[in-house]
Amino acid sequence: MLYHIFHNLAESLTVFNVTRYITFRSMAALLTALGISFMFSPWFIRKLKNKQIGQQVRNDGPQSHFSKAGTPTMGGGLILAATLIPALLWMDWVNPHLWFVCIVTMTYGLIGFLDDYLKVSKKNTKGLSGKKKLVGQWAVALLICTAHFWIYRNGELHFPFFKEWVIDLGWFYIPFAAFVIVGASNAVNLTDGLDGLAIGPVMTTAACFAILAYVGGNIKFSEYLQLHYLKDTGELAIFCACLIGAGMGFLWYNTFPAQVFMGDVGSLPLGGALGAIAVFTKNEILLVIVGGIFVMEALSVIIQVGSFKLRGKRIFRMAPIHHHFELKGWPEPRVIVRFWIISIILAIIGLMSLKLR
Repeated sequence: MLYHIFHNLAESLTVFNVTRYITFRSMAALLTALGISFMFSPWFIRKLKNKQIGQQVRNDGPQSHFSKAGTPTMGGGLILAATLIPALLWMDWVNPHLWFVCIVTMTYGLIGFLDDYLKVSKKNTKGLSGKKKLVGQWAVALLICTAHFWIYRNGELHFPFFKEWVIDLGWFYIPFAAFVIVGASNAVNLTDGLDGLAIGPVMTTAACFAILAYVGGNIKFSEYLQLHYLKDTGELAIFCACLIGAGMGFLWYNTFPAQVFMGDVGSLPLGGALGAIAVFTKNEILLVIVGGIFVMEALSVIIQVGSFKLRGKRIFRMAPIHHHFELKGWPEPRVIVRFWIISIILAIIGLMSLKLR
């Protein structure tokens, strides 16, 4: 909205020309998201406490987590507001990617809200059944991916670090892209188990994809770096900036010991948004590297369940893997910070793909 207002004003007042640049609007969006988060977080946390919307802790989880029972949850609702409002303010409303990523974020947020609401209202950790969540996630992802493919007619799968490695999947790209979005959503959800653990890698991944989206959507930069130019994707850098700003504001209150948890209303849409951005910028495979923390967490659960069903034995002391390190004696802040460091390293490796081709 602001983009179009300032764009019209720029014709008579040159001072507003700066708003035409994605780089400026990305910084403005980040600060707007951060400001919204800082401004409303104390009020939002008080409301959660007054309504007794507290975290339900697994009985079979680490004993150190029992003290976290009752901590306000569903803080992800504010992350969504602090992300979507600046996105709508600073992004180009004509750009289809704005609406695609917003729809994924909002609908996945609704699924997460229903899950959290059932957990809080029933005072248990079950919430919405896994099948129902997956049906909702797949339905939205398939719809968005079909619409995106219909508009851009691009079913190519790009391999990072290899300039000429491109496979055109055609219509089969739609279920593959949907799998990426659903997988990313659930991987972030599994990572959200310690104070600030999930939001850190979300921000580093968003920062990496902000650069990749901007470069890939700029015809001059993409030509110079010998990348495939992707029309309209540059605006997604602004959405990534919104994720970073909202994440920074949330982390202020979510850092150890957390004053609020994001809940599924935060983790599911954040993962879904990152998956969607990876799909739209043709970085689906690179997401495996940049979002390596999420992949590691998801694989640890798959391996643990598979090993127990096939062999009757567990590989890890507890899954997801961050609980394994807790039970090995690592203090919670050590697990969190070390996972953050790994996430930063992986983001740097992802950015190296721009030149190492």
